[in-house]
Formats: sequence, C-alpha cells, structure tokens
Amino acid sequence: MESVRKAILSYGMIALGSLLFALSFDWFFLPNQIAMGGVTGLAQVINAIFPQVGVGIAAMVLNIPLFLAGWKFIGFHLLASSLFSMAVSSLAIDVIAELYTFSPMDPMLATLCGGALMGLGFGLVFSQGATSGGTDIVAKLLKLVFPWLPLGKLMLLPDGLVLALVALAFGSVESALYGLVALFIMSRITDAVLYGLDTSKVAYIISDHWRTLSDTLLREQNRGVTLLQGEGAYTGDSKWVLLVAFKQTEIVEIKRLVHRIDPAAFLIVCDAHDVLGEGFGEYQKEEL
Repeated sequence: MESVRKAILSYGMIALGSLLFALSFDWFFLPNQIAMGGVTGLAQVINAIFPQVGVGIAAMVLNIPLFLAGWKFIGFHLLASSLFSMAVSSLAIDVIAELYTFSPMDPMLATLCGGALMGLGFGLVFSQGATSGGTDIVAKLLKLVFPWLPLGKLMLLPDGLVLALVALAFGSVESALYGLVALFIMSRITDAVLYGLDTSKVAYIISDHWRTLSDTLLREQNRGVTLLQGEGAYTGDSKWVLLVAFKQTEIVEIKRLVHRIDPAAFLIVCDAHDVLGEGFGEYQKEEL
C-alpha cells in the first residue's frame, strides 16, 4: 500500500511538472516566437513549415527513437514515467493552445518568466527519475558518461544545437538569442530544484571545551560528531576539531549551543550537498 501511495505521489509530481512545461511553452514561448531547444524546438520547426501539424503531436512523434534509446540504456522505469510525462506535456501543449490564445508580451519578460517556469517543471519531472522526452533523455544518457556534471548543464549542449535550427526556421537571430537566455535560466532553475533543495550544512568547531560540546551536540541536537585531530600551525598545540553535519533549519541552534558553552570557540559553517547516512539522504542508484 505504501508503494502504491508513493507511485501515485510520484506520478502526480510528474504530471504537475509536465503541465508547467506545457503552460510555459504556450504562454511565453509560442506567442513571442522564442526558440526552444530539444525536441520541442524541432517540433517548432516542423510547425513553422507545416502549420497544420501541432507542436505537441510533432514532439510526440520525434520522441519515439529517443525513448527506445532511453529504454535500452537506462531502463523500464525511465520509459514508463517519461512516456507519461511526454503524453501529458504534448497533449497539454495542443489542448491549451486550442482553448486559449495568449497575447505576445515583451520578449525579454517572456524569456525570463518562461525559462524559470519551464525550469521548475523540468526539475519536478527529473526529481521523480523521469524526463519529459526529447533531449532530456539525451542529457540523462550523457549523465551516464559524465556523472559529475549537473543535469541542467548537460541539457545545454543538445538544446543549443537545436536553437540554431529554430532560428533558421523563424528567420530571426533574436529568437535564438532569447532562447539561449531562456535555456540558461531553465538549466539554473532545474539544478536549483534538483540540487538546491539539499540544504545541509557542515560545521567545523575548534574549542578547548570540545568534550562538553561533543556531548551536548549528541544529547541536545541528536547529531553525530566526528573528532578530527589537528595541530595549530603557529603554536604547535594539539587540537580536537569537531565535525558535525546538520540541516539548514538547525543552524541557529547549533550556533547558540556553541556560543553558550564556549564563546571563544572557532566555528566554520560550510554548505554541504549529497549528505548520505542516518538522519540524511540515502544512496539512489539512479540519482541525478
């Protein structure tokens, strides 16, 4: 029953992200002729040449070979969830366009808002281990080769190539330049949704009252403490350095606790990402 609930929640997030993608395209990109990257951009080219072919339908057809590649190299979960995302976004693009025609606006405003909204949609879809099809699958395949690169940045390469084709179809360099700006914003927002939500911190604490600090952190904050042996470069004195990982929401209490026990303590707080272990995240084989 728990697995069914998680699956429903996951597909609900994928549907929401796909709808945001479709809304962003119809609201900001389509009426202002801002070039899109990826398969949606290729679908724009087809739509410009054959206006009777909807962008959503064209994108769905172009996605078929990419989905086959995704299934072969990444697995069935990607295929099932991404087919769902593609179906929702492709149908929503054409349905929204039929129901309501959005008016053109200032191109830069459309670029900024469209890129941000689309990045949010992509982030929600990717966070559930799916893609919306197109070059998102190419990006995930590239992720297998370059696992250290953020997914949003990997999307820039194939999408950038498609932007040039869309600019030729529209006969406007400006549309491609706006598309590049939107693509950059989209990639940053996508990475912020995927990786920026991991708001853990790591503190290094140097204090003569290290034992009291360690015991209090364990007891009051329920946080594990690792003792690192250090030595002052100037004095040559041996020092114990406390290493503590904690959530962003705990930072104020950690600082208060350290100041209460030893106002002279030396405290360094750093951002930390991908913290795995008890009280934090778990390793995911298919992580982004």
